[in-house]
Amino acid sequence: MNKAVKEPFALNYGSYEEAREFLDNRTLKTVAEFTVNWEAIKIYCSLEEDGNASYWDAEYAEQQWGGIVAPPGLLLTWAMSLQWHPSKKRSHHFIAVTVPLPGNTLINVATKTEYERHLFLGDRVHVEDRLIDISREKNTRLGIGHFLTTQAKFTNQKDELIAIQTNQLFRYNAHEE
Repeated sequence: MNKAVKEPFALNYGSYEEAREFLDNRTLKTVAEFTVNWEAIKIYCSLEEDGNASYWDAEYAEQQWGGIVAPPGLLLTWAMSLQWHPSKKRSHHFIAVTVPLPGNTLINVATKTEYERHLFLGDRVHVEDRLIDISREKNTRLGIGHFLTTQAKFTNQKDELIAIQTNQLFRYNAHEE
C-alpha cells in the first residue's frame, strides 16, 4: 500500500509584518505522552554507550540524587508527541511553525539549553514555547529568509523548572540554481 508522505508540521505563510505581531506569543502548555521511564533511559544510554551509574544503578542513583535520573540529552524526547496515533492528531510545542512568514524551509541553526534540575523516573514533562525575536530579511548562502528566536520552558508535573531552551531557526526560500 502506497501512502502519501506528509510534512510533520505545516508552516504558516505570511509577511514579516504579520510575523512581528506574533512576538511574545506562546504555545499552549504541551504535556508529554509518557512519563520518564527507565526502559527509554537504558535504550538511550546503550546507543550512546553512556555508562554513568546514575542511569543504570538504582542504588547508586538513590544515594546520589534521590532516584534514577534521566540523561539531559533525552529532554526533547520526553516532550515529543507520537508520530502517529489512530485517534489523535499529532500536536507539537514548536511555535516557530505557526509564525506567518515567507519561506518554505525551516532549520534549527543554534540551540542553548540551561538545566535547572534533573528529571526523575515518573516525571512527566510539560513544555511551553515562546517567540522572542524575528530578524529582518537576510540573504545567506542557503537562501533568503528570517531568523527566529524561540524559548521553550520545560517543567515537570509539579511545575518545577527543568530547563530553558533557546533556539535560533532560519525560515527561508532556497536560492534558485
